[in-house]
Amino acid sequence: MTENRYARLRKLILATMILVPAIPFYIVMGIGYYYFTTSIENSTMASMRRIVEDHRQMIDTFLRERKSDLEFVAESYTFDNLADPIYLYKVFNLLQNKSAAFVDLGVFNEEGIHVTYQGPYKLIGKDYGEEDWFKEVMKQGYYISDTFLGYRRVPHFIVAITREEPGRKWVLRSTIDTQFFSHLVEKVRIGKTGEAYILNDNGILQTQRRSGGNLMDKDADQVVGPVKHEGTETFLKKNQNGEEFLYATTWLQDKKWLLVVRREESDAFRDVRSATYLILFINVVVGVGIITAAFYLTNSIVRRMEEIDTEKNQLGQQLVRASRLAELGEMAAGFAHEINNPLQIMTSEQALVETIFTDMIQKGELKDSQDLAELKDSMDQIKLQIGRCARITQAILKFGRQSEPVSRDIDLVAFIPDATNMIAKKASVNGITVREEISDRTPIVRGDPSMLQQVLLNLYNNAMDAIMERHGTEGGELIIASAPDEDGKVKISITDNGIGISPENLKKIFSPFFTTKPVGKGTGLGLSVCYGIVDSMGGVMEVSSKRGIGTTFTIRLPAAPGSEEEKG
Repeated sequence: MTENRYARLRKLILATMILVPAIPFYIVMGIGYYYFTTSIENSTMASMRRIVEDHRQMIDTFLRERKSDLEFVAESYTFDNLADPIYLYKVFNLLQNKSAAFVDLGVFNEEGIHVTYQGPYKLIGKDYGEEDWFKEVMKQGYYISDTFLGYRRVPHFIVAITREEPGRKWVLRSTIDTQFFSHLVEKVRIGKTGEAYILNDNGILQTQRRSGGNLMDKDADQVVGPVKHEGTETFLKKNQNGEEFLYATTWLQDKKWLLVVRREESDAFRDVRSATYLILFINVVVGVGIITAAFYLTNSIVRRMEEIDTEKNQLGQQLVRASRLAELGEMAAGFAHEINNPLQIMTSEQALVETIFTDMIQKGELKDSQDLAELKDSMDQIKLQIGRCARITQAILKFGRQSEPVSRDIDLVAFIPDATNMIAKKASVNGITVREEISDRTPIVRGDPSMLQQVLLNLYNNAMDAIMERHGTEGGELIIASAPDEDGKVKISITDNGIGISPENLKKIFSPFFTTKPVGKGTGLGLSVCYGIVDSMGGVMEVSSKRGIGTTFTIRLPAAPGSEEEKG
C-alpha cells in the first residue's frame, strides 16, 4: 500500500515538474519560431521582388535606349542617306561605339526589301514583306521581336522602327546581340542557385538559363500561366524534376516577355532551416534538461519523504521504547526503594551481630580457630555486599528521580568516575578495559548533573556496543578523559576501539531518530538528545571516527566562572 502511494506521488510530482516549466517554454519557443521564420520568409520574398523590379527596370531601360538610338538615326538621316552603304557603315560604327549590343543595321523599303545592310551576314535584297516582324512594325511603327532564326538560321531578336518621308515609308532595323542581352539578364546572383531568364507569353526561352535551357526551348516548368498578372508575383513551385523553387516574376514589353527570377527553396530559406535546426537543438537540450532535473528532484523529494516516514516510524518505536523504559525506570526506582528498606534492616542486624560476635570473643566464649577465621571472613563479606547493594540502590534512585532541570556546579574530577562506576560491571563482564585519564586540573562546569550523567551513560553504552560488535568479549578498551581546554573550556572525551562509524553515517550521526542499532538495542536516548543537552549547557559535541579503528566523542563545555583559578 505504501509503495503504491509513493509510486502515485512520484508520477504526480514528475508530471508536474516536467509540464509546469515545459508548457510555457515550448509555447514561447513556438510563438518565437513562428514570428522569426515568418519574418525571414517575408524578408526573402521582399528581396526577390526588389531584385525582379530592379532587373526589370534595367532591361526596360536597355530596350528603350536601343529604340531611342534607332529613332535618333531615323530622325537624323534620310532614306537616301542610309541607302548609301558607305554612309550606313559610318552610322553603324557610331551605334556600335555607343552600345556593343548592336550586331548589324539594315534599311528596308515599304515592300520589305532589304535595301542596304551593315553586318556579318549577306542579307541585301532579301524580301521580308511577309515576315511577322515586318508586318508588325509597319502596323505599329515600333517593334521588338521574340527570338527567332530568320534567314540566318541563328537565334536572334531585332528592334525595328518605321520612318515616313514624303512619298515613302521605310524601316530601320538592328539585331541585338543575344549573348550580350543574355549576359545582361543572367547577371543576377542570389545565393548559390539564384538565376534570371526571360520567357515570351508562350513559355519560350528568350535568354539562356544557367541551370539548363537554350534559346527558343520550351520552358518545361510551365511558369507562364493563362492570366498575365500585374506587378510582381512570388510563389513556390516544383520543377519537372520535383525540386521546389521560389519564383518571382514580372512582365516586360507590354506583357510580351516575362522576366523570371528563381532560387531553390532550400537555398532561399537556408536561414530558416538553420534557425529551425538550432531551435530544435535547443528544444531537445532544454527538454532533456527539464526531464533530467525533474527525475532527479522527484527522486530526491520522494526519497526524503520516505526518510521522513521512516523517521516517523522510528520515532514511534522510540516513543514506545521510551515509554517502556520510563515505566521500567519507575519500577526500578520502586524496587530500589523497597530493597533499600530491607538493606537498612540487614545493615542494622549485621552491625548487631558483629557487636555480639566481638563481645563473645573478648569474653573468651569463642576461641581462635580455623572456623572462627572463616566466620569472620563471611561476616566481612556480608558487610561488603550489603554496602555494595546500598550504593547500587542509591544510584538507581538518583538516576530515576524525576525533577525539573537544576543548574549547579559539577566537579568533573569526582562526577565522571561516579558515572563510570555505573557501567564498570557491564564492561568487566564483556572483557572491556575501562581507563580513566581525569586531570586534577579539570575545571568545574555548571549544569544539571542528572542530564550530564545521562549524556555520559549514553555515550558509554554506545561505545561498549561498538566494542563488542568488533571484539566480542575480549580485547575491548574504553578511555574516558577530561582536561582543561582552550578559551576557558573543559574537554571530555570518550574513546573506544570499536567498529567505528562509516563516513556516510558520520554526517547524520546527530540527526533526530537516527540509529544504526537494531530494534530493541540502546537506551532510547538518541545522540541528537545528547547533542541538545550539551548545547543547552553552552557546549558543543563533536565526533571523529574511522571504520574498523574506533570512535572518539568529544564534549567541550564552558568552565564555571572562577573554577580555573581554583583548580590552578
